[in-house]
Amino acid sequence: MRFVKMHGLGNDYVYVNCFEETIKEPEILAKKVSDRHFGVGSDGLILICPSKKADFRMEIYNSDGSRAEMCGNGIRCVGKYVYDRGLTKKQNLRIETLAGIRELVLHTRAGIVESVTVDMGYPVLQSDKIPIISANDRVIREKINIYKTEYEITGVSMGNPHVAIYVSHVKWVDLDRIGPEIEYYGRFPRRTNVEFVEVIDRSTIKVRVWERGAGETLACGTGACAAVVASVLNDLTDRQVTVELKGGDLSVIWNEKDGKVYMTGPATTVYDGEFPL
Repeated sequence: MRFVKMHGLGNDYVYVNCFEETIKEPEILAKKVSDRHFGVGSDGLILICPSKKADFRMEIYNSDGSRAEMCGNGIRCVGKYVYDRGLTKKQNLRIETLAGIRELVLHTRAGIVESVTVDMGYPVLQSDKIPIISANDRVIREKINIYKTEYEITGVSMGNPHVAIYVSHVKWVDLDRIGPEIEYYGRFPRRTNVEFVEVIDRSTIKVRVWERGAGETLACGTGACAAVVASVLNDLTDRQVTVELKGGDLSVIWNEKDGKVYMTGPATTVYDGEFPL
């Protein structure tokens, strides 16, 4: 199987062109290729497939083999892959995902994609649609207890579930200990991604991410968007925010006019390879 290793701010995936390859058991393959000792090493597997609804379709599998609805860093790399490798000449693309169709604008230099702006769609705020079990229509600063410590969560879906938690310093968070406890907490029927957020000022936040099915990652596009929406809901930031992640920065705008979230960031190719099936 031919593959390409790519990353968006260190959030790395193995990409397979399913116009040429046939993958029969992607859940099992995702576990194999993601292993950083015996496989390629990645946060998961992304398949680039034909679509009847859009220009391309992407399927996302986390490193534990579970299926993900959407990946903001991953979809930027899909845009770079299909353009740089001649699968399309378009610089405005529509990509089908489990979370719906997302629109991309590719920013190129000398015929190579350097960064991508993604229309991430409308954030979902209703608790039952995120989903989060709650007596309230929206989950804003609701309390949960983990290891006898109280945390306040704000819930947002960007096509996949997220909760944002505000802390004074993200570097002090014991994410490996707390992350899985929140991911599997009983109020989250489909588990959840977790963003620990440190507000720097009205236009800058620092975020560490525990991704559902993958653990801590260097960056999460949907998580960055969810963190910005949560920050606006809590009146902690304006609507245009630089999100500082371990792997680098993303620019996120929650547009007041159309209600959509727009994310801009880089996409990087690491290398091509072959993996035995």
